[in-house]
Amino acid sequence: MAYDLQLSHIGKVYDNGTAAVIDFNLDVDKGEFIAFLGPSGCGKTTTLRMIAGFEGISSGDMFIRGKRINDLLPEQRPTSMIFQNYALFPHMSVRNNVGFGLDVKNMAPAERDRKVDRILDKLDLTDVANVRPDRLSGGQRQRIALARSLVVEPDILLLDEPLGALDANLRKSIQNELKLLQRSLGITFVFVTHAQSEALALSDRIVVMNQGKIEQISPPYELYTRPQSLFVAQFIGRNTIIPGTVRESSASETALDTAFGILSGSAVAKTATPGAKASLVLPAESVDVIPFTATDADIQKAYGHCSITGNITRLQQIGHLVQMAVTLPNGESIGIEGHADKYGGRFTAGDKARIAWKASGATVILQ
Repeated sequence: MAYDLQLSHIGKVYDNGTAAVIDFNLDVDKGEFIAFLGPSGCGKTTTLRMIAGFEGISSGDMFIRGKRINDLLPEQRPTSMIFQNYALFPHMSVRNNVGFGLDVKNMAPAERDRKVDRILDKLDLTDVANVRPDRLSGGQRQRIALARSLVVEPDILLLDEPLGALDANLRKSIQNELKLLQRSLGITFVFVTHAQSEALALSDRIVVMNQGKIEQISPPYELYTRPQSLFVAQFIGRNTIIPGTVRESSASETALDTAFGILSGSAVAKTATPGAKASLVLPAESVDVIPFTATDADIQKAYGHCSITGNITRLQQIGHLVQMAVTLPNGESIGIEGHADKYGGRFTAGDKARIAWKASGATVILQ
């Protein structure tokens, strides 16, 4: 069975020689929700526009359900695209906006009306069908853009930061609607965003891009807990990165010599050669704060080579959560959050303490 979308060695080089996308490879199954994530200028929107046909490709091949689409015009591709500004026609009613793509295809009026009515009902837009979009809320306009793209029954829906213009509360609400809609329709979504929270909440897999290249393709939890490069470790989540050299390594765990002594983490890619440069990536969520009075033997038994002495420089309790900042000997600060049942009343700002973690909760990245 062919992939819904297959990008093979895709490249984009502009006339001035600037490489926007470099050797991009991705296979997407039917019904997947894929997010392209990365900083501004990394090539994610350019890649989306190449899939849509609005940008030509310089190298490689694109396939949708096994059919090569390199040379097809945008209107010949089984895709629809939603832009950040929605690009709705202000002089048309909601109904006519939604039906515009079917009019372009010269669909018979009866069939056109049936399809429009069905998608308006599904997206709860029937009551405003005869209203112009400029009189509606941001959330309603976003649903109109979705309806207009979905009514033509595309194989793949392309979304270019479609939630960027919404306020925070509405954005969260539409996120939930978008995920449920995608699941119910079973359509493949390819979604461009620079917001980590959106990518982590919505997608089945995330493609992290940097300077035109793919850094990592992983499901959200794996991406968050097992970064495969320093860029991803710095870009995703709240990680402390500690450089060192490999002391010893097995298939499951690697110990590093660092400025704080021997520290261990999970080996992700491969067994490392002693002496090789590497970094320990320590997620804030994996760290425990231990009273300084705990014995070395107790910490060794519970955490192995996974602890550093520091000072609690900030502590506050907000409802049932305790938030702390622990400053390490090199001056770097780690933010830690835990339930009041675990930390409430045990520490105060100014206390000396130890941070500790299980080796399985940290990641060693070779450099």
